Amino acid sequence: MGIAYRLMYAIGFTPWDSVLPDELKSIIEGPDALPKGRALDLGCGKGTKAIYMVAHGWQVTGVDLVPRALREARKRAAAANVEVDFRLGDVTRLGDLGLKSGYGLVFDFGCYHGLKSDQRARYAEDITPLAAPGATLLMMAFTRALPPVPSGVSESELRERFGPAWDMAWFRLDERPGTPR
Repeated sequence: MGIAYRLMYAIGFTPWDSVLPDELKSIIEGPDALPKGRALDLGCGKGTKAIYMVAHGWQVTGVDLVPRALREARKRAAAANVEVDFRLGDVTRLGDLGLKSGYGLVFDFGCYHGLKSDQRARYAEDITPLAAPGATLLMMAFTRALPPVPSGVSESELRERFGPAWDMAWFRLDERPGTPR
């Protein structure tokens, strides 16, 4: 999947980078917002969501595999006068990045669904030890294959991959027109 994303960044087709999902806004600044702390943004791309979280008092580490995306993310953070710890790395090898545990929020906007089955297993294995007790994982993913996404994500798969270390608070299909199910 890395090649597909590199190509999309190279041609400037990155529609996910301009989206700030309501679910993220709600847990950052809504009436039931999480307490500010450390956040891990997996597949952070050009940094839109990481910069948003930092602007609202979070300490954020953003991880992405595409150097071009991270260069743009760093420029955007500098322009916004915020500090984000952007890391070039593979979300299926988080242990290689020297990250410290204690993330209260793990955010994934369309990263996990781009991984193959064996990569998804490593992703889940690497996230759990980085999370603080009671951490929130907010994952937004397609529930069916939609090229270049190799396969959708199901509630049962997430329960199996992440296991008893995580409680699933909710799983919701997006019923808006044009949204892949």
